[in-house]
Amino acid sequence: MLICGIEEAGRGPVIGPLVMCGVLIKEEDEDKLKNIKVKDSKLLTPNQRERLYFKIKKIAKRYKLILLQPYEVDEALNSDSMNLNWLEADNMAKIINELKPDKAYIDCPSNNIKKFVEYLKKKIEKKNIDLVAEHKADVKYPVVSAASILAKVTRDWEIEKIKKKIKQDFGSGYTSDPRTVKFLKENYEKYPDIFRKSWISFKTVVNNKNQRKLEDF
Repeated sequence: MLICGIEEAGRGPVIGPLVMCGVLIKEEDEDKLKNIKVKDSKLLTPNQRERLYFKIKKIAKRYKLILLQPYEVDEALNSDSMNLNWLEADNMAKIINELKPDKAYIDCPSNNIKKFVEYLKKKIEKKNIDLVAEHKADVKYPVVSAASILAKVTRDWEIEKIKKKIKQDFGSGYTSDPRTVKFLKENYEKYPDIFRKSWISFKTVVNNKNQRKLEDF
């Protein structure tokens, strides 16, 4: 049996891509993932994640990474028919349709798991697939942990690429990071392509600046 784990990295930050990943393995290779001690990427250091990244790729039969750029996230959130959960579901379906597992384990982003699975099944070509959608699946299932590691390392590398390109260190890209907040306030007009403009944190900075302009006027 072929099993697949699907997870994302970068759902919450104001800077950079949302990365979706699917890892396909033979069911009997799950022990190999356990032996290299895969776990939820958030529980690992950057060095541990990078070491595991290459080990996972050797164990995986196939894997699929999808990078959703800030404008794609914004388009989904500005659409009447889409939201972040449906955007993830659409790309989970793309991963499943390409990897063709017999069983897929999904870290479900929605509070309404039943509704999310119903939506996802409509998009999946293989109708007899066994879908397991749970919260915290990246903690429970090694194959989902593996996907979370590949997604997180890929996003971290993408963030480093952006920093090198613009020659500025803006921190993690999350608004819990003071460096990111400072950079956002000072550079939101200078580097528009790297920001998620639908984020409240971005809109607040723009509104505050517009308010100050009105007051100056």
